[in-house]
Amino acid sequence: MGPTQKPNVCRQLSRRALGFFSRDAGVVQRTNLGILRALVCQESTKFKNVWTTHSKSPIAYERGRIYFDNYRCCVSSIASEPRKLYEMPKCSKSEKIEDALLWECPVGEILPNPSDYKSSLIALTAHNWLFRISATTGKVLEKIYLASYCKFRYLSWDTPQEVIAVKSAQNKGTVLARQAGIQQPVLLYLAVFHVLPFSLIGILEINKKIFGNVTDATLSHGILIVMYSSGLVRLYSFQAITEQFMQQKLDLGCACRWGGTAGTVGEAPFGIPCNIKITDTPPLLFEVSSLENAFQIGGHPWHYIITPNKKKQKGVFHICALKDNSLNENLPTVTASGRVVKKNFNLLDDDPEQETFKIVDYEDELDLLSVVAVTQIDAEGKAHLDFHCNEYGTLLKSIPLVESWDVTYSHEVYFDRDLVLHIEQKPSRVFSCYVYQMVCDPGEEETTNRSCEKE
Repeated sequence: MGPTQKPNVCRQLSRRALGFFSRDAGVVQRTNLGILRALVCQESTKFKNVWTTHSKSPIAYERGRIYFDNYRCCVSSIASEPRKLYEMPKCSKSEKIEDALLWECPVGEILPNPSDYKSSLIALTAHNWLFRISATTGKVLEKIYLASYCKFRYLSWDTPQEVIAVKSAQNKGTVLARQAGIQQPVLLYLAVFHVLPFSLIGILEINKKIFGNVTDATLSHGILIVMYSSGLVRLYSFQAITEQFMQQKLDLGCACRWGGTAGTVGEAPFGIPCNIKITDTPPLLFEVSSLENAFQIGGHPWHYIITPNKKKQKGVFHICALKDNSLNENLPTVTASGRVVKKNFNLLDDDPEQETFKIVDYEDELDLLSVVAVTQIDAEGKAHLDFHCNEYGTLLKSIPLVESWDVTYSHEVYFDRDLVLHIEQKPSRVFSCYVYQMVCDPGEEETTNRSCEKE
């Protein structure tokens, strides 16, 4: 069975105008995205590099917004030229934002303040403050002081748009302690919060006396994932750990006495005490061995993805059933270069001598697989972004990137509806951002590329 016939955009627009889908918002949205997919993939559609910018600090992208200067400056990527949405006041190095997540309003929930229905940036600063910032104005809406006993550095979603995990840097101990062979028992801390309004679940310590010679840990979908240098990955229930080992329930903004010190939870200088301390090995849910601890879990029924724990298998991923660890023959084996092999049939393949796949991603709204392929010509590389049908692997569209591609640099490429964005990190911490926008008129004249500089 081959690909289905292309949708007629004019017919779909006419049916929408006549109200065929007015009673079902989901149908309207899917129809709109189907129209957009047809426009993106048609032969006459081009993607033009409309502007380019450079910065001496990292550049980040989230849903139509480009962030500069450690999230202090926000620029819209939707306009045909850079349009600044806001710029927060300058701050010291110790107050800079180190990591951030974009929070968007949940559906069907009653929120306490009108401002809560608009997108927010959840930001972690270098001096251990957690901020909720308006994504449109840059105004600080909420703030929490975390702690002084460790350095928090990373933000991630435990449950997307609902629960966040704030991870500390690993505790290496002092130089003198390391020279004396004294190891710190606590590797790191995980602070876990419900978002909007912020409410504390607890702060958990990862202790080597309990978990052994652990090298890292993280939280995802209510599962504590603990990793070891051997490649071993172990999973535990965070809820079970909380119920068994929480020493005291703490509420933000409430008075607290802890270890002989009194203060307000979440306010400086008291912060938030570590109130979840595991004193015995918790029940093990699951364990598996994977090269470099590469492990992902999800799907229905539950499956996990690993790399076989052998160096020669690097770049190969197996999809296994969680219930019995069996390799699912009906699901593809994926390689890091972008090869997807299903029933011994190559849907996507590259030729390392001519071009290689560098980035493979899935655009869920348009159901397209995007692949960055790079061709090395002498010392210079040229890249193009290809769109493939996710169901059949058919090449639907190829977009050349005008800038050269150095394979030794770090690259990120985002395809977001009618936008393509390429962020590049060059040596000496020089960052570049190239913005491409969809143009449907083949007769449109070439426009001069706009550029701006960011310090």
